[in-house]
Amino acid sequence: MAFSVRSVMFTKRKIFVFLKTTRSFFSANNNILPYQRKPKSNKQWRNSRKKSSLSKHVSWEDRLADVVTPLWRLSYDEQLEIKQNAQERILSRLCQDLSDDLCPSFRRGKTSFPVLNILPSPVRDGYRNKSSFSVNRGVDGNPKTVGFYTGSWREKNVVCVNGDHLLNMSEKHKQVARCYQDFIRMSPLEPCLLFHSGGHWREITVRTNTQGHTMAIVYFHPQTLAPEEVAVHKAALVDYFTSGPGSVCQLDSLFFQENTMTRCTHEVSPYQHLYGQPYIYEKVLDFKFRISADAFFQVNQAAAEVLYGTVRDLCIPNIDKGGERTKTGGTLLDVCCGTGAIGITTSPRVDRIIGIELVEQAVEDARHNAALNNILNCEFIPGKAEVVLPHLMNQFSSTDQLTAVVNPARSGLHYRVIRAIRNQHAIRRLVYVSCKPEGEAMRNFRELCCAPDPKKKLTGRAFTPTLAVPVDMFPHTPHCELVLLFER
Repeated sequence: MAFSVRSVMFTKRKIFVFLKTTRSFFSANNNILPYQRKPKSNKQWRNSRKKSSLSKHVSWEDRLADVVTPLWRLSYDEQLEIKQNAQERILSRLCQDLSDDLCPSFRRGKTSFPVLNILPSPVRDGYRNKSSFSVNRGVDGNPKTVGFYTGSWREKNVVCVNGDHLLNMSEKHKQVARCYQDFIRMSPLEPCLLFHSGGHWREITVRTNTQGHTMAIVYFHPQTLAPEEVAVHKAALVDYFTSGPGSVCQLDSLFFQENTMTRCTHEVSPYQHLYGQPYIYEKVLDFKFRISADAFFQVNQAAAEVLYGTVRDLCIPNIDKGGERTKTGGTLLDVCCGTGAIGITTSPRVDRIIGIELVEQAVEDARHNAALNNILNCEFIPGKAEVVLPHLMNQFSSTDQLTAVVNPARSGLHYRVIRAIRNQHAIRRLVYVSCKPEGEAMRNFRELCCAPDPKKKLTGRAFTPTLAVPVDMFPHTPHCELVLLFER
């Protein structure tokens, strides 16, 4: 228990120092001042956004900005205040749902554990390294318009609006979208607006890295075209982006996917590599990562370094002894590991990393990334976490030094995953990363912290939330990541 208390105190101190440094950087270089005025509530900014969107005098561009980047009219300081308050309300609700024994301060309307000030994104504009542009009818009625939707499908007033003015989009993404629009308007083929109504050209996804390397993925519905007919249009696409007007984009990689459904995986319909390099690469915390056409990677690289650095420090505090950093040891269990970013960036501090990931392509990327960085203590297991984890837990005893980190999708963790973590006594520290803590993640939080319940097969000791750190990954939107530390 003494080790747990010391480690928590060290972690809190380290995060506070990191926060202070980051906030000072923003205050000096970007005129972001400490929170000084009473923040707007979520209701206030939603009402102001609704009024502006419904005004007849608001341009289509502003209407789209209100949908894609709802906080764009506010200063960054005000955006952070809104997000901070939202996270504190969510965590107060968590304390309300737990017993008084676990949250004795709930009656005072506060959480029973520290909630640090939100860590700001080092980059606020043009931060997205991945953007997907739709194809549909524009404001002028042209069905070959590339951009983003605004309006309501129920009211049948949806239009596709160019995204050149959006603050979170990079200039390279906007350029590729404009060129793709130019290409499909020259093409004799019609766009595929609805699958049952015919047409071929669909959306385009653009991925970039901090070095400016660019990958484009074009989605296409073949309908009744023969393979040799599709090949003609693929060749035209390559020619346009390599030697035609689209060459200004300087694409490093071009992919093509034929699909007949809204969402189509690489396994169902493989990505066809038409031109350039098959991958682009990105660095995070001095580790290099390979990005394939469908690989998950945080959309804000600069903020990803803040997020992963925070997660790393909460999972495995890096203790300084005599000015030298020491290896903590033990095993880190990385559930929903994706392409291995959290495990790989934490690997120098532990003896062993075990990652679990559903998507096999992501596991392949994770293994490649570990080899790319000469990391020898990482292993990645493909499969559903709720199937793999219970069997994996049998390898450990209650005396093992085991830490877990989970970074699930918005749907949260499967109940069997929670049960396996809860019932493995060796796991005394758990870091939960959530992009939507008010959703299904809240159910996970309750299951981790509730009293033991044999009927639900939750026999392990309850976890207690001890620290929360919001991280702003998405400036100009109401969303952020919440990093929550649980201990027992």
